[in-house]
Amino acid sequence: QTQLMESGGGSVQTGGSLTVSCATSLYLGLYCMTWFRQVPGKGREGVASIDDNGRVTYIDSVRVRFTISEDEGQKNLYLRMNDLRPEDTAKYFCAARPREFSGDCRPAGKRFTYWGRGTQVSVSS
Repeated sequence: QTQLMESGGGSVQTGGSLTVSCATSLYLGLYCMTWFRQVPGKGREGVASIDDNGRVTYIDSVRVRFTISEDEGQKNLYLRMNDLRPEDTAKYFCAARPREFSGDCRPAGKRFTYWGRGTQVSVSS
């Protein structure tokens, strides 16, 4: 009955790389998928999104360093994080919402149907 489950978090030094994964039971062609992150005392931040056609969006702070992708056959979502910095330290969540007719998968102002429990990423100097 679990729709989303993250894995792959851990500890890495500044400048290192890490990939977090999200296993789903969803037909990804029907959903906008987004990676969020959250640190204590701050709100949840949408980091990257992808639609069923592979179109992606990123926040400026990760645009060059992070890559979101999905494997529709395996129903998995990924976030490849390169050149990690201490400010990237957070719990990372994957989330899904039904694709809209507009095709706009940007997360701002949208309600997400499914959430994972998150995986912790810690970047040390």
